[in-house]
Amino acid sequence: MAQLNPEGTLPPAVAIEEAGLDRARLVDLYRWMVVIRRADAEALNLQRQGELGLWGQFLGQEAAQVGATLALHPDDWIFPSYREFGMGMCRGIDPAAMLYLFRGLTHGGWDPASHHFAPLAIPVASQVLHAVGYALGCKFDHSSQVVLACFGDGATSEGDWHEGMNFAGVFKCPVVFLCQNNHWAISVPLEKQTAGRIAERAAGYGFPGVRIDGNDVLTVYAVVRAAAERARRGDGPTLIEAVTYRMGAHSSADDPTRYRSDDQLAAWSPRDPIVRYEAWLLAEGHLDDARAGAIRAEADAVAQTMRTKLVNAPVPPPSEVLFDRVYTSPSRTFQAERDEFAATLEPSE
Repeated sequence: MAQLNPEGTLPPAVAIEEAGLDRARLVDLYRWMVVIRRADAEALNLQRQGELGLWGQFLGQEAAQVGATLALHPDDWIFPSYREFGMGMCRGIDPAAMLYLFRGLTHGGWDPASHHFAPLAIPVASQVLHAVGYALGCKFDHSSQVVLACFGDGATSEGDWHEGMNFAGVFKCPVVFLCQNNHWAISVPLEKQTAGRIAERAAGYGFPGVRIDGNDVLTVYAVVRAAAERARRGDGPTLIEAVTYRMGAHSSADDPTRYRSDDQLAAWSPRDPIVRYEAWLLAEGHLDDARAGAIRAEADAVAQTMRTKLVNAPVPPPSEVLFDRVYTSPSRTFQAERDEFAATLEPSE
Protein backbone atom coordinates (compact mmCIF):
# COMPACT_ATOMS: atom_id res chain seq x y z
CA MET A 1 0.00 0.00 0.00
CA ALA A 2 1.38 3.38 -1.04
CA GLN A 3 1.84 6.03 1.57
CA LEU A 4 -1.31 7.92 2.47
CA ASN A 5 -1.14 11.69 2.44
CA PRO A 6 -1.68 13.61 5.71
CA GLU A 7 -5.44 13.81 5.05
CA GLY A 8 -5.66 10.02 4.93
CA THR A 9 -6.24 9.72 1.18
CA LEU A 10 -4.48 8.19 -1.76
CA PRO A 11 -4.24 10.10 -5.04
CA PRO A 12 -6.98 8.70 -7.30
CA ALA A 13 -4.51 7.36 -9.84
CA VAL A 14 -2.63 5.47 -7.11
CA ALA A 15 -5.81 4.06 -5.57
CA ILE A 16 -7.07 2.92 -8.96
CA GLU A 17 -3.78 1.27 -9.90
CA GLU A 18 -3.28 -0.49 -6.58
CA ALA A 19 -6.88 -1.70 -6.36
CA GLY A 20 -7.15 -2.71 -10.01
CA LEU A 21 -10.24 -0.60 -10.62
CA ASP A 22 -11.59 -0.29 -14.16
CA ARG A 23 -14.13 2.22 -15.46
CA ALA A 24 -17.10 -0.06 -14.85
CA ARG A 25 -16.09 -0.59 -11.24
CA LEU A 26 -15.53 3.14 -10.72
CA VAL A 27 -19.10 3.85 -11.83
CA ASP A 28 -20.41 0.92 -9.80
CA LEU A 29 -19.01 2.47 -6.63
CA TYR A 30 -20.96 5.65 -7.41
CA ARG A 31 -24.11 3.73 -8.31
CA TRP A 32 -24.16 1.85 -5.03
CA MET A 33 -23.60 4.98 -2.97
CA VAL A 34 -26.54 6.70 -4.66
CA VAL A 35 -28.80 3.66 -4.31
CA ILE A 36 -28.13 3.04 -0.63
CA ARG A 37 -28.50 6.74 0.26
CA ARG A 38 -31.92 6.78 -1.39
CA ALA A 39 -32.95 3.60 0.43
CA ASP A 40 -31.73 5.09 3.71
CA ALA A 41 -33.84 8.21 3.17
CA GLU A 42 -36.89 6.11 2.32
CA ALA A 43 -36.44 4.01 5.45
CA LEU A 44 -36.46 7.20 7.53
CA ASN A 45 -39.63 8.29 5.73
CA LEU A 46 -41.22 4.94 6.54
CA GLN A 47 -40.35 5.29 10.22
CA ARG A 48 -41.78 8.81 10.37
CA GLN A 49 -44.98 7.49 8.82
CA GLY A 50 -45.33 4.79 11.47
CA GLU A 51 -44.27 1.88 9.26
CA LEU A 52 -41.05 1.15 11.20
CA GLY A 53 -40.46 1.16 14.92
CA LEU A 54 -36.96 2.67 14.69
CA TRP A 55 -34.38 3.64 12.11
CA GLY A 56 -30.70 4.54 12.32
CA GLN A 57 -29.49 6.51 9.31
CA PHE A 58 -26.05 6.17 7.78
CA LEU A 59 -26.28 9.44 5.82
CA GLY A 60 -22.73 10.60 5.04
CA GLN A 61 -21.13 7.20 5.55
CA GLU A 62 -21.85 5.74 2.10
CA ALA A 63 -18.24 5.76 0.91
CA ALA A 64 -17.04 3.72 3.87
CA GLN A 65 -19.80 1.14 3.47
CA VAL A 66 -19.69 0.76 -0.31
CA GLY A 67 -15.92 0.99 -0.69
CA ALA A 68 -15.28 -1.60 1.99
CA THR A 69 -17.91 -4.08 0.81
CA LEU A 70 -16.97 -4.01 -2.85
CA ALA A 71 -13.27 -4.40 -1.99
CA LEU A 72 -13.89 -7.87 -0.55
CA HIS A 73 -14.28 -11.19 -2.29
CA PRO A 74 -17.91 -12.34 -2.55
CA ASP A 75 -17.29 -15.21 -0.10
CA ASP A 76 -15.58 -13.03 2.51
CA TRP A 77 -17.76 -12.51 5.55
CA ILE A 78 -19.08 -9.24 6.96
CA PHE A 79 -20.14 -8.87 10.59
CA PRO A 80 -22.10 -5.61 10.77
CA SER A 81 -23.39 -3.34 13.49
CA TYR A 82 -26.94 -2.02 13.27
CA ARG A 83 -25.92 0.76 10.86
CA GLU A 84 -24.48 -1.30 7.99
CA PHE A 85 -27.76 -1.53 6.06
CA GLY A 86 -26.00 -0.28 2.94
CA MET A 87 -23.44 -3.06 3.13
CA GLY A 88 -26.24 -5.60 3.24
CA MET A 89 -27.74 -4.11 0.08
CA CYS A 90 -24.35 -4.32 -1.64
CA ARG A 91 -24.30 -8.00 -0.73
CA GLY A 92 -27.57 -8.55 -2.57
CA ILE A 93 -29.90 -8.74 0.43
CA ASP A 94 -33.43 -7.56 -0.25
CA PRO A 95 -33.65 -4.19 1.56
CA ALA A 96 -37.29 -4.82 2.45
CA ALA A 97 -36.28 -8.07 4.14
CA MET A 98 -33.73 -6.18 6.22
CA LEU A 99 -36.40 -3.70 7.25
CA TYR A 100 -38.61 -6.52 8.55
CA LEU A 101 -36.41 -6.43 11.65
CA PHE A 102 -37.35 -2.79 12.30
CA ARG A 103 -41.01 -3.55 11.65
CA GLY A 104 -41.04 -6.35 14.21
CA LEU A 105 -41.72 -9.11 11.68
CA THR A 106 -38.52 -11.09 12.12
CA HIS A 107 -35.23 -11.27 13.99
CA GLY A 108 -33.22 -11.27 10.77
CA GLY A 109 -34.89 -11.56 7.40
CA TRP A 110 -32.14 -13.21 5.36
CA ASP A 111 -29.92 -16.28 5.31
CA PRO A 112 -26.47 -15.13 6.49
CA ALA A 113 -24.72 -18.06 4.78
CA SER A 114 -26.19 -17.16 1.38
CA HIS A 115 -24.84 -13.62 1.49
CA HIS A 116 -21.85 -14.06 3.83
CA PHE A 117 -23.42 -11.29 5.88
CA ALA A 118 -24.19 -11.83 9.56
CA PRO A 119 -27.29 -10.44 11.30
CA LEU A 120 -27.29 -6.77 12.25
CA ALA A 121 -25.89 -6.49 15.78
CA ILE A 122 -27.75 -4.12 18.06
CA PRO A 123 -25.58 -4.54 21.23
CA VAL A 124 -22.57 -2.31 20.77
CA ALA A 125 -19.35 -4.18 19.83
CA SER A 126 -20.76 -7.68 20.34
CA GLN A 127 -20.26 -8.42 16.64
CA VAL A 128 -16.50 -7.92 17.03
CA LEU A 129 -16.24 -11.10 19.09
CA HIS A 130 -18.39 -12.98 16.59
CA ALA A 131 -16.22 -11.79 13.71
CA VAL A 132 -12.97 -12.79 15.37
CA GLY A 133 -14.34 -16.18 16.30
CA TYR A 134 -15.45 -16.83 12.74
CA ALA A 135 -12.08 -15.63 11.42
CA LEU A 136 -10.30 -18.08 13.72
CA GLY A 137 -12.50 -20.82 12.29
CA CYS A 138 -11.46 -19.79 8.79
CA LYS A 139 -7.83 -20.12 9.86
CA PHE A 140 -8.43 -23.59 11.33
CA ASP A 141 -10.16 -24.62 8.10
CA HIS A 142 -7.25 -23.30 5.99
CA SER A 143 -9.81 -21.20 4.16
CA SER A 144 -8.94 -18.22 1.98
CA GLN A 145 -11.88 -16.29 3.41
CA VAL A 146 -11.37 -13.00 5.23
CA VAL A 147 -13.74 -11.44 7.78
CA LEU A 148 -14.64 -7.75 7.95
CA ALA A 149 -15.70 -6.57 11.42
CA CYS A 150 -17.63 -3.28 11.34
CA PHE A 151 -18.20 -0.88 14.23
CA GLY A 152 -18.32 2.78 15.15
CA ASP A 153 -16.02 4.90 17.29
CA GLY A 154 -18.25 4.38 20.33
CA ALA A 155 -17.69 0.61 20.16
CA THR A 156 -13.96 1.08 20.74
CA SER A 157 -14.71 1.96 24.37
CA GLU A 158 -16.37 -1.40 24.98
CA GLY A 159 -14.60 -4.35 26.56
CA ASP A 160 -15.77 -6.69 23.79
CA TRP A 161 -13.86 -4.61 21.27
CA HIS A 162 -10.58 -4.79 23.20
CA GLU A 163 -10.96 -8.52 23.83
CA GLY A 164 -11.61 -9.15 20.15
CA MET A 165 -8.64 -7.04 19.09
CA ASN A 166 -6.30 -8.79 21.53
CA PHE A 167 -7.46 -12.28 20.58
CA ALA A 168 -7.14 -11.52 16.86
CA GLY A 169 -3.63 -10.17 17.34
CA VAL A 170 -2.44 -13.14 19.40
CA PHE A 171 -3.79 -15.74 16.96
CA LYS A 172 -3.26 -13.69 13.75
CA CYS A 173 -6.86 -14.14 12.69
CA PRO A 174 -7.72 -13.20 9.09
CA VAL A 175 -9.90 -10.24 10.07
CA VAL A 176 -10.05 -6.61 9.01
CA PHE A 177 -11.38 -4.26 11.69
CA LEU A 178 -13.24 -1.35 10.09
CA CYS A 179 -14.10 1.56 12.38
CA GLN A 180 -16.45 4.07 10.83
CA ASN A 181 -15.44 6.96 13.02
CA ASN A 182 -18.47 9.22 12.60
CA HIS A 183 -17.49 11.39 15.61
CA TRP A 184 -20.52 10.57 17.76
CA ALA A 185 -21.29 7.82 20.26
CA ILE A 186 -24.99 8.74 20.33
CA SER A 187 -24.69 12.25 21.88
CA VAL A 188 -21.13 11.88 23.19
CA PRO A 189 -18.54 13.54 20.91
CA LEU A 190 -15.38 11.69 19.97
CA GLU A 191 -13.11 13.84 22.14
CA LYS A 192 -15.17 13.06 25.23
CA GLN A 193 -14.87 9.27 24.92
CA THR A 194 -11.65 8.54 23.03
CA ALA A 195 -8.12 9.64 23.94
CA GLY A 196 -5.77 9.65 20.96
CA ARG A 197 -6.37 8.18 17.53
CA ILE A 198 -8.26 4.92 17.30
CA ALA A 199 -5.94 3.55 14.60
CA GLU A 200 -2.93 3.91 16.90
CA ARG A 201 -4.42 1.40 19.34
CA ALA A 202 -3.67 -1.43 16.93
CA ALA A 203 0.03 -1.32 17.78
CA GLY A 204 -0.76 -2.41 21.33
CA TYR A 205 -2.35 -5.58 19.96
CA GLY A 206 0.50 -6.41 17.62
CA PHE A 207 -0.82 -5.47 14.20
CA PRO A 208 -0.97 -2.36 12.00
CA GLY A 209 -3.54 0.40 12.13
CA VAL A 210 -4.21 3.06 9.53
CA ARG A 211 -6.32 6.23 9.60
CA ILE A 212 -7.99 7.13 6.32
CA ASP A 213 -10.51 9.56 4.90
CA GLY A 214 -13.69 7.52 5.16
CA ASN A 215 -15.49 9.88 2.76
CA ASP A 216 -13.10 9.02 -0.09
CA VAL A 217 -14.52 5.88 -1.66
CA LEU A 218 -11.40 5.14 -3.75
CA THR A 219 -9.14 5.26 -0.72
CA VAL A 220 -11.52 3.10 1.31
CA TYR A 221 -11.66 0.53 -1.48
CA ALA A 222 -7.90 0.41 -1.97
CA VAL A 223 -7.00 0.25 1.74
CA VAL A 224 -9.62 -2.38 2.64
CA ARG A 225 -8.58 -4.47 -0.36
CA ALA A 226 -4.92 -4.31 0.69
CA ALA A 227 -5.78 -5.20 4.31
CA ALA A 228 -7.94 -8.12 3.17
CA GLU A 229 -5.15 -9.49 0.98
CA ARG A 230 -2.72 -9.14 3.87
CA ALA A 231 -5.06 -11.18 6.05
CA ARG A 232 -5.56 -13.69 3.24
CA ARG A 233 -1.81 -14.26 3.09
CA GLY A 234 -1.79 -15.20 6.74
CA ASP A 235 -0.22 -11.96 8.01
CA GLY A 236 -3.02 -11.23 10.47
CA PRO A 237 -5.40 -8.36 11.23
CA THR A 238 -5.44 -4.69 10.30
CA LEU A 239 -7.37 -1.90 12.01
CA ILE A 240 -8.74 0.74 9.64
CA GLU A 241 -10.10 3.95 11.12
CA ALA A 242 -12.26 5.46 8.39
CA VAL A 243 -12.91 9.05 9.44
CA THR A 244 -16.38 10.15 8.36
CA TYR A 245 -19.31 12.02 9.87
CA ARG A 246 -22.82 11.10 10.93
CA MET A 247 -24.85 13.70 9.07
CA GLY A 248 -28.16 12.51 10.49
CA ALA A 249 -29.34 11.59 13.96
CA HIS A 250 -28.10 8.61 15.90
CA SER A 251 -31.52 7.09 15.32
CA SER A 252 -35.06 8.21 14.66
CA ALA A 253 -35.49 8.47 18.45
CA ASP A 254 -32.66 11.01 18.73
CA ASP A 255 -32.64 14.79 18.42
CA PRO A 256 -29.09 15.84 17.45
CA THR A 257 -29.93 19.55 17.68
CA ARG A 258 -29.73 19.18 21.45
CA TYR A 259 -26.02 18.44 21.37
CA ARG A 260 -24.70 19.37 17.90
CA SER A 261 -24.45 22.81 16.36
CA ASP A 262 -25.37 23.74 12.82
CA ASP A 263 -21.79 24.97 12.34
CA GLN A 264 -20.43 21.47 12.97
CA LEU A 265 -22.74 19.99 10.40
CA ALA A 266 -21.99 22.72 7.88
CA ALA A 267 -18.26 22.11 8.20
CA TRP A 268 -18.69 18.53 7.00
CA SER A 269 -21.20 19.19 4.22
CA PRO A 270 -18.53 20.00 1.57
CA ARG A 271 -17.01 16.57 2.23
CA ASP A 272 -20.18 14.74 1.20
CA PRO A 273 -18.84 11.43 -0.20
CA ILE A 274 -21.27 11.25 -3.13
CA VAL A 275 -21.00 14.87 -4.24
CA ARG A 276 -17.21 14.87 -4.26
CA TYR A 277 -16.93 11.52 -6.04
CA GLU A 278 -19.54 12.45 -8.64
CA ALA A 279 -17.64 15.65 -9.41
CA TRP A 280 -14.43 13.67 -9.93
CA LEU A 281 -16.13 11.08 -12.16
CA LEU A 282 -17.65 13.82 -14.32
CA ALA A 283 -14.35 15.69 -14.58
CA GLU A 284 -12.48 12.53 -15.59
CA GLY A 285 -15.07 11.52 -18.16
CA HIS A 286 -16.07 8.30 -16.37
CA LEU A 287 -19.63 9.56 -15.88
CA ASP A 288 -21.99 11.86 -17.75
CA ASP A 289 -25.20 13.58 -16.76
CA ALA A 290 -27.36 11.03 -18.56
CA ARG A 291 -25.81 8.09 -16.72
CA ALA A 292 -25.99 9.91 -13.40
CA GLY A 293 -29.68 10.64 -14.00
CA ALA A 294 -30.34 6.99 -14.86
CA ILE A 295 -28.69 5.91 -11.61
CA ARG A 296 -30.84 8.31 -9.60
CA ALA A 297 -33.94 6.95 -11.33
CA GLU A 298 -32.83 3.41 -10.49
CA ALA A 299 -32.35 4.43 -6.85
CA ASP A 300 -35.89 5.84 -6.75
CA ALA A 301 -37.25 2.59 -8.18
CA VAL A 302 -35.34 0.52 -5.60
CA ALA A 303 -36.74 2.69 -2.80
CA GLN A 304 -40.30 2.39 -4.12
CA THR A 305 -40.05 -1.39 -4.44
CA MET A 306 -38.66 -1.59 -0.92
CA ARG A 307 -41.56 0.49 0.43
CA THR A 308 -44.20 -1.54 -1.39
CA LYS A 309 -42.83 -4.89 -0.24
CA LEU A 310 -42.49 -3.69 3.34
CA VAL A 311 -45.97 -2.25 3.81
CA ASN A 312 -47.55 -5.29 2.15
CA ALA A 313 -45.54 -7.87 4.07
CA PRO A 314 -47.81 -10.31 5.96
CA VAL A 315 -47.61 -10.32 9.73
CA PRO A 316 -46.40 -13.76 10.84
CA PRO A 317 -47.94 -15.51 13.84
CA PRO A 318 -46.27 -14.36 17.09
CA SER A 319 -45.24 -17.92 17.96
CA GLU A 320 -43.37 -18.17 14.65
CA VAL A 321 -41.34 -15.04 15.35
CA LEU A 322 -40.61 -15.91 18.99
CA PHE A 323 -40.22 -19.68 18.90
CA ASP A 324 -40.09 -21.35 15.49
CA ARG A 325 -36.72 -19.89 14.41
CA VAL A 326 -34.77 -20.59 17.58
CA TYR A 327 -33.94 -24.31 17.45
CA THR A 328 -33.74 -26.84 14.66
CA SER A 329 -34.64 -29.60 17.12
CA PRO A 330 -36.42 -27.97 20.08
CA SER A 331 -36.55 -29.74 23.43
CA ARG A 332 -39.83 -30.88 24.92
CA THR A 333 -39.60 -28.14 27.54
CA PHE A 334 -39.22 -25.54 24.82
CA GLN A 335 -42.15 -26.96 22.88
CA ALA A 336 -44.28 -26.84 26.02
CA GLU A 337 -43.42 -23.17 26.48
CA ARG A 338 -44.36 -22.49 22.87
CA ASP A 339 -47.68 -24.29 23.25
CA GLU A 340 -48.43 -22.44 26.48
CA PHE A 341 -47.72 -19.12 24.77
CA ALA A 342 -49.89 -20.04 21.79
CA ALA A 343 -52.79 -20.90 24.10
CA THR A 344 -52.81 -17.35 25.48
CA LEU A 345 -53.30 -15.72 22.07
CA GLU A 346 -56.65 -14.54 20.88
CA PRO A 347 -57.90 -16.36 17.75
CA SER A 348 -57.02 -14.55 14.55
CA GLU A 349 -59.91 -13.29 12.44
